[in-house]
Amino acid sequence: MLTLDLALILSGILALGIGAQWLSWYLKQPSILLLLLIGIVIGPVFGFFDPDQALGDLLFPFISLGVAVILFEGSLTLEFHEVKSHGRVVQMLVSVGVLITITIVSLVAYFLFEMDPKIAILFGALVCVTGPTVIVPILRSVRPNKNISNILRWEGIIIDPIGAIAVVLVYEYIISGGSGDHALLVFGEILLISSLIGMIGAYVLAVLFKKHLIPEYLRNVFALAFVLLLFSISNHIEHESGLLTVTIMGVALANWPKFEKDDLLDFKESLSLLLISVLFIVLAARLDLESLLSIGIPSLILLAVVMFVARPISVWASSIGSKLKVNEKLMISWIGPRGIVAAAISSLFAIKLEEYNLAGTEYLVPLVFVIIIGTVLIQSLGAKPIGNLLGVREASDNGVLIIGSNPVALKVAQSLRDSGFDVIMAHNNYTNISRARMEGVKTYFGNPVSDHADRNLDLIGFGHLFAMSMDRELNTLCEINYRHDFGKKNIYRLKFNDDRSKSNGKNKQNGEKKNNRQERTDYWQSAWLFGEEVSYGKLASMIANNAKIKTTNITENYSYEQYRTDNKNHIALFMIDKSGSLQVFSSETGKNIDSGTKIIALVHDPDNKKNIPSDNPANKGQKKLKTLADKEKSIDDD
Repeated sequence: MLTLDLALILSGILALGIGAQWLSWYLKQPSILLLLLIGIVIGPVFGFFDPDQALGDLLFPFISLGVAVILFEGSLTLEFHEVKSHGRVVQMLVSVGVLITITIVSLVAYFLFEMDPKIAILFGALVCVTGPTVIVPILRSVRPNKNISNILRWEGIIIDPIGAIAVVLVYEYIISGGSGDHALLVFGEILLISSLIGMIGAYVLAVLFKKHLIPEYLRNVFALAFVLLLFSISNHIEHESGLLTVTIMGVALANWPKFEKDDLLDFKESLSLLLISVLFIVLAARLDLESLLSIGIPSLILLAVVMFVARPISVWASSIGSKLKVNEKLMISWIGPRGIVAAAISSLFAIKLEEYNLAGTEYLVPLVFVIIIGTVLIQSLGAKPIGNLLGVREASDNGVLIIGSNPVALKVAQSLRDSGFDVIMAHNNYTNISRARMEGVKTYFGNPVSDHADRNLDLIGFGHLFAMSMDRELNTLCEINYRHDFGKKNIYRLKFNDDRSKSNGKNKQNGEKKNNRQERTDYWQSAWLFGEEVSYGKLASMIANNAKIKTTNITENYSYEQYRTDNKNHIALFMIDKSGSLQVFSSETGKNIDSGTKIIALVHDPDNKKNIPSDNPANKGQKKLKTLADKEKSIDDD
């Protein structure tokens, strides 16, 4: 290894890790592949970094504390009511499916590599876990139908902490001796001590937080210090019980009544991201290429069993009695990449189990890396062709995220929903969001550009953004934030009356300055939603005067030009082409509409064109629309 300053090495690894996270975000691919590749390249390939030599005695505590934080953050997301609320297939996959996978993989590993049975079971538990960090990028790239996306996404979210618990329990059983009455007694002691410390720790932290005995600015770092302290205390009382302690504590807090964990979870996710970025590079740099190459053909056989035997059997068994079609089951069977839990824990346990001299321990790390790299790489590359072959891919991401909760936004959301498209209204106006939810529209209450939204907004299958809030700054932030996910051409902003006056007015005296500012604005300016002549005021007025949403088919005998002639008082909102894809009318929409297209428009009934008396309900409705819009604006301004 080249002689380099330790501070330079560590800062360089951190920079490489965060750079890999950014590149994976930009390429919309799982970050774990890049992190492992970087570690292998700077470690065993070129010898720039040897973790054992560089970190010395600090290596083991660093890995242990990092894994403890990752397990606590993962277990903090395991809410029992979530498991019940996402369907029987998901429940079966994270229970029966896990047991089937562990059984099959353990047996095959035992016979192929002559492992000790306990090590084989530990390996089976390690590779039974998928995870959202590897699943979500694949789903966004492949765009499978709603049934498949929902099952795979929630399986990944829920199985992450469940798998971690299974792995830690198997490990604790191994270090207890693994056989005989004495071993069972030691294992029982570990479970008892871990449960007591974990539950007491959860109670103490919950009480401190609920009674506001910890100031807001100290909560996150206090929780971190508290978790690491309990981890160390538990290990000191009972050897190697700390990981189970922090896992139990996380699950307890996740299900603690009225425990506000959102801010804590945001902090822990950011910390876990930092740790994962560094930890995975360090772990990959410790990989012995000779041992990886020595397992050769048997490791590929094991990979094939994981992908083509264990996964399909668990999916088929878990979907018995469900309404899933055969092609949907096949697609779910194909997508099951392994991720964070397997990579993080396998290396730590391999180090800890060296002293026990159990057959097959040396195979843990290389085999886990083969499974991770193989499943992520093969399934990522093959998912699109397989999806096309099975006919389960959506033609496009037709879902629409609407920013805003005013009456016009609600009307548009209802028209999209009634046309069969997924739609979510996101805003921080509780009154309007509650009204939308009562109307049967999916909603998100909160800031659409917050960390909480990143974690809770399920945008798989969503490809369009309508910025319709009365708050221009929020619209702009959302346009910038979601541009990479949706693409500039799929982001639209609703026009307001003063937007029009600003775009049309010119100050001759300061013309040059105005133009430069306009150029900067235009860079972030999205296409005008529903066209340049359509404004919020115009839409609100039509809705107040009982305009209706109508669908019209464009045919060879009834052209779009004829449609426009017949409907003078209409605003075309969006259209559905022959493939079922959503096309939005905007300032960039041309005038040539193909036959076979359905146009959904807001149409004003000619009978309602007369002047409406002041006591007419429509007039009252218009006043109500203005009042609701003003409420949204006042909340945005606050």
